[in-house]
Parts: sequence; structure tokens; C-alpha cells
Amino acid sequence: MISVLLAEDMHLVRGALSALIDLEPDLTVVAEVSSGDVIVPTALEHRPDVAVIDIDLPGKDGLVAAAELRQELPGCRTLIVTGLGKPGTVRRALAASVNGFIVKDAPADALANAIRGVAAGRRIFDGDLALAAWESEHCPLTPRELEILRHTAQGSSTKEIAATLYLSQGTVRNYLTTVVNKLNARNRVDAIRIAEESGWI
Repeated sequence: MISVLLAEDMHLVRGALSALIDLEPDLTVVAEVSSGDVIVPTALEHRPDVAVIDIDLPGKDGLVAAAELRQELPGCRTLIVTGLGKPGTVRRALAASVNGFIVKDAPADALANAIRGVAAGRRIFDGDLALAAWESEHCPLTPRELEILRHTAQGSSTKEIAATLYLSQGTVRNYLTTVVNKLNARNRVDAIRIAEESGWI
């Protein structure tokens, strides 16, 4: 029996995914979470074989949580489920060394097969998406710039970001100015739009 941790913040979607997984005779959901910052503690408690993680989670980005889970519980495989099948998003998933990536509008049996595949040690990525990611433009932003832009996109103020990341407010403003310049954006809002459309955040 393959045990699964399910991380999805939308209650109806999480319920539907859980029901689909539990219909499979060889799969069982052992834990469900709605926030990225509780993925690792919950996984350490339940020791699932596979963590099925949505990218867009409150508290902590799904890919960040997946990378932390890989460090804390290497035996748990990670499968990213998202509505954002963009090349930049796939590239981020590959960089985070997740074991699989599947879009939410895939057929129901594709999810079960992807869980089985990553549990068996294979990497499961849609071929067309992986090729598009390979051919897409590289993100010009550093990991720290992306982190600050992600916090900004979530509505955090400069003061809040500075406190969270142990930086001065001036340093955060400098990072954001650099981001705007690197992306040839008009302002921070435009920079967020460009990064989101490219799948970088």
C-alpha cells in the first residue's frame, strides 16, 4: 500500500483529490494539509511514501516546502500538482528536484499512475511541458530576489519582508529595484505580473 500526504489549500479540490486517491486499491491518503508550512512536520509524523503538493499554498510555497521535505525526509517522494502548466513553473519544479509534476486538468487515472510512478522511483513529467521548460527563457533573478518578489506578490510590506528575512528595509527596497530593472518592468506590480506569467513565482 502506497501512503500519501495531500497538500492542497482549496477544500473542495483537496476533498476531490483525496477521494480519487482513496478509490485506488493500492493507494491511501494518510494525512491532508492546507498550508505549506505544515507539510514537513506532518510528513515527519505520518512518514508517507509520496507527498502530493500543490504549488500555490498559503504559509509557504509548495516547491519550497517540497525542497525542505526532501532534506528532512529523503524517503518521501514528491509529486507537484498545479493548475499552472507553464514552462517557468516546470523549470522551478525541476530545480527543486521534485520527483514528478502533473497539471490539475490531467485525467483522473493520470494522478494515480503518477503517484505509483514516483513511489517506484521514477521521475514523472509531461513530455511536452518538460520540452517547453528546456526551451524557455531562464529566469534572470537570483533565489533571494525571487523570494523577496514572492513575498511582495503575497502582499507583504517592505517592513514585513525585512523582518521575515532579517534584512534592512533599505536592502529589501534595493532588491526590488534590481528586480524591476532586470525584468524591464514598469514597477513592482508589473514585475510580479511578468514573473507570474513566466512561472518564476
